[in-house]
Amino acid sequence: MSNASYPWIRPPAAPLITHDPYFSIWSMDDRLTDGWTRHWTSSEQRMLGVAIIDGQPHRFMGGNFRQRALPVMEQVYLHVWPTRTIYRFEAAGLRLDVTFMSPLLLDDLDLASRPVSYISAAAQSIDGSPHQLEIFFSIAAVAAVENRREEVVWARHRLGGLAALSASAAQQRMLERSGDNLRIEWGCLYLAASSDDADLWPGFWYSGLSSLLERGVLPAVDDMRLPRQADDESPHLTAALRFGQVEEEQICRTLMVVYDDIFSIEYLHSRMRPYWRKNGMDAGQLLNAAWQEFPALAQRCQSFDEALMADLAAAGGPQYAVLCALAYRQAIAAHKIVAGPDGTPWFFSKENFSNGCIATIDITYPSAPLFLLLNPLLLKGMLSPILDYAMSDRWKFPFAPHDLGRYPLANGQVYGGGERIEEDQMPVEESGNVLLLLAALAEVDGNAEYSRKYLPILKQWADYLVEKGLDPEDQLCTDDFAGHLAHNVNLSAKAILGLAGYARLLERLGEAEQAQFYRQQAEAMASAWQANAADGDHYRLTFDRPGTWSQKYNLVWDALLKLNLFPAEIARQEVRFYLQKQNRYGLPLDSRREYTKLDWIIWSACLAENQADFRALIAPLHTWANETSSRSPLPDWYETVDGSQHHFRARAVVGGLFFKLLQHPAVWQKWLKPVR
Repeated sequence: MSNASYPWIRPPAAPLITHDPYFSIWSMDDRLTDGWTRHWTSSEQRMLGVAIIDGQPHRFMGGNFRQRALPVMEQVYLHVWPTRTIYRFEAAGLRLDVTFMSPLLLDDLDLASRPVSYISAAAQSIDGSPHQLEIFFSIAAVAAVENRREEVVWARHRLGGLAALSASAAQQRMLERSGDNLRIEWGCLYLAASSDDADLWPGFWYSGLSSLLERGVLPAVDDMRLPRQADDESPHLTAALRFGQVEEEQICRTLMVVYDDIFSIEYLHSRMRPYWRKNGMDAGQLLNAAWQEFPALAQRCQSFDEALMADLAAAGGPQYAVLCALAYRQAIAAHKIVAGPDGTPWFFSKENFSNGCIATIDITYPSAPLFLLLNPLLLKGMLSPILDYAMSDRWKFPFAPHDLGRYPLANGQVYGGGERIEEDQMPVEESGNVLLLLAALAEVDGNAEYSRKYLPILKQWADYLVEKGLDPEDQLCTDDFAGHLAHNVNLSAKAILGLAGYARLLERLGEAEQAQFYRQQAEAMASAWQANAADGDHYRLTFDRPGTWSQKYNLVWDALLKLNLFPAEIARQEVRFYLQKQNRYGLPLDSRREYTKLDWIIWSACLAENQADFRALIAPLHTWANETSSRSPLPDWYETVDGSQHHFRARAVVGGLFFKLLQHPAVWQKWLKPVR
């Protein structure tokens, strides 16, 4: 499929720099010049780009500013690939392609864990005449602090042929606070470029731009009024990229934007380093290695993007591929990869704009398909911290925990009753989630050895599901925004499938007698489920309420893991019913409200046996992403009538969009490459 044949959309937000919940900058406008770039929380983290063509400035990135009005370049297109966001601009006879690349290639975790993004500008004449070009780029030092009232400092660095600037909080508050709507307040932001192609300068961005426009050079003396508040004559890290004369042959210049947080996560009161630092690499070595490897990485990212998009389009159609491309970096950047106690990668999620929880199991559950597809080691890295915690004396309940705290402090569950009481927990939800994910990992590994050391708690959770799973009591499920619900049919399906998954684990571990027992329990429960949930042409929301319905997204594991508990006709019947219930922007979550969840629609669509039905359920999502007035990284909870989002944004759960590829064994096997 050629690039032009993808149905590219105007995304709700375009990913620019995407690495983890703190280092995450987006454009939330139709055009890159319509407004300032922002952290995913919507707090401004400004980047400014100005092309000086034959001495005349043309803005291609950043919003309007009162100090000086500049004409804008025409934005010709915007394409969001899995690892790259590409803009094309034109003005004054010159074409400028600007690429934001975050090389999140999950078969190489040393690379994927690096907090390095590349911004490349490729220029060429399109009017047959040569043009002189210089590009001004700056990034605000506010990206290194929680808010613009914080004081910042900056410095210069020279690393061989690489020039670099850094900005950081004057007062380093490393891992002191946790919460949701927060930015980082420790570590160091870097801007780097080749000293052969660029001049760098730190200080008030307007002074740097004025000097470049009026005298052709950045100021000769650095702005030394520091420390100062990030909103006091807004200090930026600035680069002037020299192109010289540009003709028809394209000329390219590249910058790196990097964030070294030194320590990333606190786990049970022990500080954990980012994974890229596990062997002692420091910031200077990181910058040099990242710069030297850029040409090869650019080719790797392009090849990866094209291959993954082709497989996505073949499996689910071009609209599906475009949605997955938009979800890819978001899903990864809602996590942080750190070195675990034994040096293995641990992968901590953050519940962005939900409650800020860290390592939430019912965030891991929907996000898992992306990591099952591309690197199951990361799914183990999500489960290991919370399973180890559950094995400790601190967790006293007979069901799985919900979380490990609030990001970035993973010091014990805070959700609901925390470690104290059972009230407002998600007992059936989280227990079923873990058992299903471990069964999926065993399918990938061809064995269940990863689960062996956790068998004592897994048995507790399986026994809990035997007792409580068929007809769940009044409790929360992963869709906790909908409130408590008793007799939840979809939650019951999860419990039943979780038990069958547990039986599969036991079978792989040589525990045939126990495996048979839990399998029989799951079969009996599945039979009762069918009898009690049936409601004519569909299955109910709750066992006790006829005339209701819900998406039965949990059923997707039955076929994928070959558990064979529910007749195929149930999925057929549900899909036929869903196709009658769609609104303009998708299928509602259930019969109570018109809102929905993006990830669950994809899973429900994966119940379809044919491409036509799958694509019919996907098409409204493509329309919604292109038309919604809510501007943020993909919100997963939104209204299907008017397209407006609810609170959630930039969450990891969009990794669930990749479930469709798991249904194609040959494609799945192709992507399960050896991990570096």
